[in-house]
Amino acid sequence: MVSQRKRSVCPHDCPSVCALDVEVLDEKTIGRVYGAKSHSYTAGVICAKVSRYAERVHHPDRLLYPLKRVGKRGVGISEYARIGWDEALETIAHRFKHIADEYGAQAIWPYHYAGTMGWMQRDGLDRLRHCLGTSRQHSTFCITLADAGWKAGTGTKRGSDARLMHKSELVVIWGGNPVSTQVNVMHHVTQAKRVSGAKLVVIDPYRTKTAEKADMHLMLKPGTDAALACAVIHVLLEEGLADRDYLARHTDFSDVTEQHFKTRTPQWAAEITGLTEQEIIEFAHLYASTRKSFLRIGYGFTRSRNGSTNMHAISCLPALTGAWTVEGGGALYSQSGMYALNTELLRALDVPHEHTRVFDQSRIGPVLCGDDKDLQDGPPVKALFIQNTNPAVVAPDTNQVLKGLAREDLFTVVHEQFMTDTARWADIVLPATMFLEHDDMYTAGGHTHIQLGPKLIDVPGECRSNHDVLRGLFKQLDLHHPANDMNERELIEATLKASELLPDLAELEKTGSVDCALPFASANFKDGFETKDKRFHFSPDWSLWGPNAEGMPAIADFWDVIDQSNDTHPLRLVTAPARQFLNTSFTETPTSVRMEKQPYLLIHPDDIDRYNLIEGKLVVLGNALGEVLIEAKAFDGVQRGTVVVESLWPNHRFVGGIGINALVSAEAGKPNGGAVYHDTAVWIKQYAGTVHNNVQSEPSDE
Repeated sequence: MVSQRKRSVCPHDCPSVCALDVEVLDEKTIGRVYGAKSHSYTAGVICAKVSRYAERVHHPDRLLYPLKRVGKRGVGISEYARIGWDEALETIAHRFKHIADEYGAQAIWPYHYAGTMGWMQRDGLDRLRHCLGTSRQHSTFCITLADAGWKAGTGTKRGSDARLMHKSELVVIWGGNPVSTQVNVMHHVTQAKRVSGAKLVVIDPYRTKTAEKADMHLMLKPGTDAALACAVIHVLLEEGLADRDYLARHTDFSDVTEQHFKTRTPQWAAEITGLTEQEIIEFAHLYASTRKSFLRIGYGFTRSRNGSTNMHAISCLPALTGAWTVEGGGALYSQSGMYALNTELLRALDVPHEHTRVFDQSRIGPVLCGDDKDLQDGPPVKALFIQNTNPAVVAPDTNQVLKGLAREDLFTVVHEQFMTDTARWADIVLPATMFLEHDDMYTAGGHTHIQLGPKLIDVPGECRSNHDVLRGLFKQLDLHHPANDMNERELIEATLKASELLPDLAELEKTGSVDCALPFASANFKDGFETKDKRFHFSPDWSLWGPNAEGMPAIADFWDVIDQSNDTHPLRLVTAPARQFLNTSFTETPTSVRMEKQPYLLIHPDDIDRYNLIEGKLVVLGNALGEVLIEAKAFDGVQRGTVVVESLWPNHRFVGGIGINALVSAEAGKPNGGAVYHDTAVWIKQYAGTVHNNVQSEPSDE
């Protein structure tokens, strides 16, 4: 076979979902991966970790055969024996039937998240939940808090087209680090600078790689973003810089709203954010200097107990200047609400299912450990079936998650590509395909294309796609649904047909993607927001966006419910993404590991002195949930009192064997849940034990 480039789609990052050109060397082998130049958003630009995807596909440690645990839980591959697929599926079905007979099917929890953005391989697990009658899942790791905050004002989840950024005179990246996590954004920022002379503002609690490229970096305290946004609004109103006509015609702005913001002064915000009054005023003036201001909003600041209110306050800004009215102006959080995709067949939404309980996935630790409120007067969870996620590392409160996974009465199945921290606790481990080894369809948050990701190479070993595993399991359980009678391509075609307004499979195959962008007037809400009165809401009804809205601010505001630092826990921890990883994907590839080196704690030099720490040595971070050992690295790109860990390293890469999420609470944010990864107060001390091959003695209390 002659080497050739074939079109595909990166499955990993929900905003980017990059269009790819993959070098296919033969039926089983890929070479280099490139960004597709013909795609109007990807524009040939992808991250380095995906460009070397051959390291993942052809990794010597890939799982290739079904495994059954024959030894201890939590250890690894040495405790497993190879079995066949028939035995694996028969074992799973037998245990599920036995559990359902004894406790009811709701004692089984199919558990998944977004390890792939592909609709076929990610969301098909709902069919098992609905057809078997298991417990369902509220997926809250990433976007739940952000979604509620954005929709509270706009009524929908979409926004300005990022491809118009080249017309922007100001780009504000708030709560994101696209140099590391969404490199396409930086390509469009570069276009804005070149074409329109745009300035770049980055708002983030630490000096990220993106902040290093900014004309202005506002390095505020974590969780205080709404205070900054409200102070900017105050300046715009007080100094006559607001577009009063836009506020009157397109928003619910009122005299009560105006009086509220009169008290949200730069001085007030400076005390909360740690910024100076001058920094706040300077940013307000810069933002008001042009309607062509593009606000690219990330997720980081929403992963906090006040995350939804932070998002809502920030989303108010384009309404103050009328930025929505011009090309190159407005805001984008995500476009994922614009696709008219009918997933009824794919997810078996036609099967009655609302009688079953719903678990918050971020509370997997409390659920598995039998928390009465989480169990909702139902049976304990006796079985897990896990796809596309690694909760032993990713979920909050790691110690409780591991305690739950260690239960001898819990039957756990993990369908995975590698022996992850979660797979180590499984009774049955099933080998999973990667995105080049199956067919799927993708939509994105950062752009407006539906894309086809076709199978390009043969499946290695005995790996099976999520869809094929579900079909096999349905057969063993004697369950039936029309989606399981289809292969992946047939299911894609049926989904597109049911969606009516979308292209068919033949059209998708021509170029690999179809642009579903809305006209400018709709994208920028010139023809009305998707609220009941067609106006943007400064005063939202939070109860529309979640069941737990008690106490939330009536008007956009800083909501002081975060895990504040105090004498016992003087530092605020941010658990930011690492550049060479994507959650726990790529933590197994040699180049990514070599470039990241190891977990580090980034801490201000003054805090190193204040707490009598030694740079380059292990320190102990802790709170009521646990302790983590990590090497301290002096870094003046944070405020004093803020520390940052760029991770998600596997637990075993930390000296104590427990990763950074051991310190993160499983408390659900309001109004609709959501993990609070960046809302953690901790104490710190020098580690006084000794380390021998990652086995440590107890630290002293001094």
